[in-house]
Order: sequence, then C-alpha cells, then structure tokens
Amino acid sequence: MSPVQARAEPDTASIWTLQDENAGVSLQRPRDHFYTNGLRLGWVSPETMVPDALAGFSRSLWGDGQTRIGAALSQRIDTPTDTHVSNPTPSGEPYAGMLLGDLSLLHDTPTARTMLTLSLGIAGPAAGAEGVQNGFHHLIGQPDVLGWSHQIPNTAVAELTLERIWRFGLGTIAGMETDLLPSAAIGAGDLNDYLQAGVTARIGRGLDADFGVPRPRPGLNGGDAFTPGPAPSWYVFAGADVRTVAYDLLLQSAPFRSGPHVSPVWDVVELQGGFVVIAGGVRLTLAYVAQTPEFHGQIGGMHQFASASLSLRF
Repeated sequence: MSPVQARAEPDTASIWTLQDENAGVSLQRPRDHFYTNGLRLGWVSPETMVPDALAGFSRSLWGDGQTRIGAALSQRIDTPTDTHVSNPTPSGEPYAGMLLGDLSLLHDTPTARTMLTLSLGIAGPAAGAEGVQNGFHHLIGQPDVLGWSHQIPNTAVAELTLERIWRFGLGTIAGMETDLLPSAAIGAGDLNDYLQAGVTARIGRGLDADFGVPRPRPGLNGGDAFTPGPAPSWYVFAGADVRTVAYDLLLQSAPFRSGPHVSPVWDVVELQGGFVVIAGGVRLTLAYVAQTPEFHGQIGGMHQFASASLSLRF
C-alpha cells in the first residue's frame, strides 16, 4: 500500500528543497561550460494549506487525490566553452543568466503526479549571473570569466509548464521493489517551447515515497514533494527523455531583437542515473546527467553535469 493510500489524514508537513546542478562536477573535458550551474530553492505546502477553491479546481481536472501548492526561486548560468576571452566566438553558446520564480500546483494520486507551473523572471544582465559566477571563482581562486559583456539582453520571461508522471509497479527482484515512471511534459512561453517524453526505471525499497528526483525544468523532473513511510527508503534509478524544441530563449536570444544566438537542435536526448535516500523527513538525491547537443555546431559530444538536492520536511 502506498503512502498516499495509507494516509487517513492530510499531510501537514511543508517541504523545503535546496538543489544545485553543476557542470564542473563531470567527466567531460573541458568542464564548467554550456549549462554551467543551476541553483534552486523550492517550497511545497502542506495539503492543509491549499485553498478549497484551488483544491476543487485540481480535483476537477485530475480526479480525487492530494493537492499541494509550491513555489521556487532559481538561477541558471550558461557560458560558451572558452571563457578566457573577452570577445567570444559567435558560433559558441551565448552567455546567458536567468533568474526565475515558479508557482506550482501539484496533484498526487497513488499512481500519478501532475504538476502545473507558472514561471516568471528575467534573463540577461539583471539576473546577476556574472556577479555570482565570478564571485565564486574569486572564492575558490579561479580566474574571472571574461565574456559576460556579450550576454543576451535583458528579457522578461514567462512560461507555463504542464508535467505528468505515471507510476507502474513491476514487482520485486531479490526482495527489492521495481517500477517504471513514464512521463510527459509540455512547455510554452518566451523561455522554451517544447514537448518532452521520458521514462525512469527504479529498484530499491519504499518506491511509493516519491515520483523520482527533482530537476530544474526542462529536466526529467519528479517534483519536490515526498511522503516517507515508517521505514527508510532508498533506490537507484536510470532514466531517459527526448525533447522536441521549437524555441529556446537562452540559445536564440530575445524574439524580434538582436543579440548573441545560435541555432538550436530540435531534438535533444537526456540520460540520467543516480540514487536516492529517504530517512524520516529528509531526502537526498544525487544524479549524473548527459545531454546530446542542444545547438548546431556544439562541440565536445554529450554535455555532462551532476545534480544534487536535499529536501527537508517540517
């Protein structure tokens, strides 16, 4: 029986998640380029905090289940391969920083999770990526990244994303649970226009505690909410998704405005694997991610980075 089925009362815990993704932690050479860093702080409400009207709206769309609201603040940093020149080559990925706020509606049933998210923010110098990256480089004794004066211009960001994950149990192997998490997502706005389909396979114990690891969008995202059982949970996982991309602001710059840009690849494949541990009110996730090229002329093969998150229930 899953935690969703077993709980007679609404979950009264808030969940806070701190997450970082970094291309400096990878097997590729050189490191620390393209999608360089993504830092995110997320909050998910208790079920008891959701207004009745919003809970009713959620049930009308997706049936009976548990509803939460969520919010997150994230910053993303993208750079070209060569960050030691002040005038980057036009054929490389543009310098781009983005600061984004998310408001989400999460709806869980025993076999599916649905997430509807509105994202608002700014891309460009106002996102503060130059100060964050070079400030960190000063802290660890690395040279400045020199090309930030050539980043994409300030652009308001608005994005609406709908994601759904299904959970199918596959039985046990040597006493361990197994399942599959097929997923689908669509994003529309002036940040990304895309369709995504993926699947994750898991093996471990207590798989019903969540729907996979959290990831900044458009990664293969299982969401921040988790409901631990009476015993610790753990699992290892491997997943893959394919994304069809019609538009990407961070590669193409602002619509109808000049700025650094490259031509995006319309089909992007992402592979990820790692492990998760859930003990009491704490969840730790670690993942390693590899992506096929996102733009024409991208060098270095698959882009690689590590993703880690720590979630706490209060």
